[in-house]
Formats: sequence, structure tokens, C-alpha cells
Amino acid sequence: MRDYQTSWTKRLFDLSLSMLGLAASAPLCAIIAIGIKMEDGGPVFYSQHRVGKGGARFKIWKFRSMNPKSIEPYEVLQSHNDKRVTTVGRILRTTAMDELPQLWNILKGDMSFVGPRPLVPAEIDVHCPGEIVPLEKIPGYESRHRVTPGLTGLAQIFASRDLPRRQKFRLDLLYIKKQCFLTDLWFVVLTLWITLRGRCDYPGRKISRRLVTPPLTATPSIELHSGRRTGETWAAGALRELTD
Repeated sequence: MRDYQTSWTKRLFDLSLSMLGLAASAPLCAIIAIGIKMEDGGPVFYSQHRVGKGGARFKIWKFRSMNPKSIEPYEVLQSHNDKRVTTVGRILRTTAMDELPQLWNILKGDMSFVGPRPLVPAEIDVHCPGEIVPLEKIPGYESRHRVTPGLTGLAQIFASRDLPRRQKFRLDLLYIKKQCFLTDLWFVVLTLWITLRGRCDYPGRKISRRLVTPPLTATPSIELHSGRRTGETWAAGALRELTD
């Protein structure tokens, strides 16, 4: 559904769900704020500029999950057991509750519930041995910014953390081609399932094949790399199962 990204249906879905989420999570947010303050006395929130639709910059908000004395704590992806993460922060990351303030970004229209992950300006890909590649040089970078970035999405749910950005971008483009209301609703449900299981910060695959078993023999509309480790073809198949 090509016009779904700009349709009133998607925006109404985002507005309704973000307002409901903000209202329902208000008591929980208050408890989180108290917990962050009690642990180290540092600021409750962390803000960072991200790249939105059309390349526009916007400020994203999170509950702070790292030591306030850390230098540029969110610029570099660290290990699953990053020592800079606070005790409260580890709980927040495992359950994705550190991203609750982004409901405000969705309400404002900076983000959508489902879409490509909003990137940090000047972010780089360091997965290539001996080579640092600016993300804007990777195929698909411009195309993925033609739509509103999302809190969750195909790559965020199905791809492992170590999947190269080139492959994640292909999954983003596949979602853009296949997006529809049912897809977004399905992804929100899967994200809630991941959250309830406490696997949001898990570096590997977050969804079991028993939950989604897509056909992997169909030819995808975008060239993909198959592999047991990355599961990119499986992720693409999961989307095709719902939309084809």
C-alpha cells in the first residue's frame, strides 16, 4: 500500500496509540524517574539528535540508562554487558522502558510506531574489517529517509544486532514496499511480546521461529543475503507471509 505512510490511517494509528500509551504509562514513568534519581542523582532523561523524514533533524528522548559521567554514551554500540549501564538502566533496556519518552516523539509526528530506525547524524558502520563507512554511503540510506522513522520495525524485530547495516537497510526498504496497517499492527504486537519476555536488549534473534514460520523459498523483491547467523531472508519471509 504505497500511500499508507502519508495516509491519515497511519497518522491516526500513531496518534491514538501514543496518547493511550502516554496516559497508561504515566505512573510507571514516575516510578522510573524516581529510580534513576535515587541510584546516582543524575538527570532522568537523555536527548540526542536523530535524522528523520527527508533528512530533517529532531531530538529524540529516552530515560537515561547509563552513567551520567560516560562520554558520548550512545554514540558507540558496546557489548551486551556494557559496564556503563546502570542497574536501573539495565532493567530499562531489557524491557525497552527506556524508550517510553519516545511516545512523545510519536505524538509530535517526529516518529511513527513502525518504520526504519532513526539514525544518529554522522553515524558510521564499523562492521567492515579495517574500514569505516559513513552510513550515508550505504545503498538505501536516502530511500529509507523518505518515510517517517519508527520505534519498531522489521529490522528492529527480526534482525540480530550484529547484522550489517547494508542488510538492515535492505530490510527497511522491503518494509517500505510492503507496509500496510495490518503489518504495523502485527509489528506492535510482536514488540509487546518481546518486551514482556524481557528480550529487547538481546543481541541475537528476539522472535522464535515457532511464533513466525515464513516461507523462505519465494523470491524477494529486493536482493537479500541468506544465512543462519543473520536470518535476513527469514525476516523478509516473515513480512511476505503477512502481506502477500
